[in-house]
Amino acid sequence: MRQDATKAAIDGTAMLAQVEAWCAVNTGTANLTGLATQAKALAEAFAVLPGTVELVDPAPVTAIAADGSAVEKPHGQHLVVRVRAQANRRILLTGHMDTVFPADHAFQRLHWLDADTLNGPGVADMKGGIAVMLHALMAFEQTASASALGYDVLINSDEETGSLASSALISELAAGKLAALTYEPAALPDGTLAHERGGTGNYSIIVTGKSAHAGRNPHEGRNAIVAAADLILRLKALETGEITINPAKLEGGAANNVVPDHAVLRFNIRPKTVEAGAAFDDALAHLLSAIEADHGVTLHRHGGVTRPPKKVDEKAQRLFDLVRACGAELGEDIRWQSTGGVCDGNNIAACGVPVVDTMGVRGGAIHSPDEYLIVPSLVTRAALSARVIERLALGYLQEGTLS
Repeated sequence: MRQDATKAAIDGTAMLAQVEAWCAVNTGTANLTGLATQAKALAEAFAVLPGTVELVDPAPVTAIAADGSAVEKPHGQHLVVRVRAQANRRILLTGHMDTVFPADHAFQRLHWLDADTLNGPGVADMKGGIAVMLHALMAFEQTASASALGYDVLINSDEETGSLASSALISELAAGKLAALTYEPAALPDGTLAHERGGTGNYSIIVTGKSAHAGRNPHEGRNAIVAAADLILRLKALETGEITINPAKLEGGAANNVVPDHAVLRFNIRPKTVEAGAAFDDALAHLLSAIEADHGVTLHRHGGVTRPPKKVDEKAQRLFDLVRACGAELGEDIRWQSTGGVCDGNNIAACGVPVVDTMGVRGGAIHSPDEYLIVPSLVTRAALSARVIERLALGYLQEGTLS
């Protein structure tokens, strides 16, 4: 398609109407009713593509409650679309329907900030991105190259909490793919893409001590809060230039006259490299043993690295270069920068598949009541994706095809 034809194939009015309708449905990750409503609406919208549409049940996920017990954490279904499953050349497109705003959050309504800027929950992250994905695929299906490329679409329901209920599905769908595009919003409002990303891991440490009277026989107790506090300080001492550690929440304790016998410490790590994550895991095992010995408590660990660091290798860089070249054809100056944030692009890259994971809308202030969408970017980013997908269909990602 020529530049004008590519954009002419995109219906911006229809895109905006879909975003407004989808954002009117609360889809906080724990709002199963809202997610079910959204999944049904998305299934109907993606049915325009020439493939199969199904809703896939989430994988079981276990979380640790404040009392230290393991509980099953329910999630919504995931949407999977398969088009031309037998094609030799296939790609993966991913997005998520959940937001960080629960059903009881005050941020529930759309509000126009000016003629081009829409404020609302999920407008950028990432219901606008889902519209970009859908309409890019609709435009691609109108090209002569469409028959040469097959693709799978995954829109999961739990990205905002780490994709634990969909990580196996992501890996399954990524297997054997030529490339992947993920529709998180651009890293910056000007459209800059996220390049390399660090990783992330979430941990819960259950501390079991021994209760005793704080006045009569405190020496017979084993203070779980003190042990957890010591653990926090020693965890922070493990930070290096390759990893940050954030103790986030300490739960437990008892009455002031009782030595507390229970605590749960929750913390997050952000390794910049796979090696840093592995080194931390080894150090944590030794640290937990030391805390047990020093405080006479028992520790139980839950969790680990959920999204490995995303490095951009030669194959992935060729995909970035292709996106930039397509942007130039459409009059867009595409740039990128590394970021500490994570997304499903981390999981896809860990499967050895090149991925650009910020193909969604321009906007900003995500995860806050100030979240906004730059509305004209719906069409421009859909046109960019349509052009990239068309080039992938023509084999432009293969060795030697890019200057």
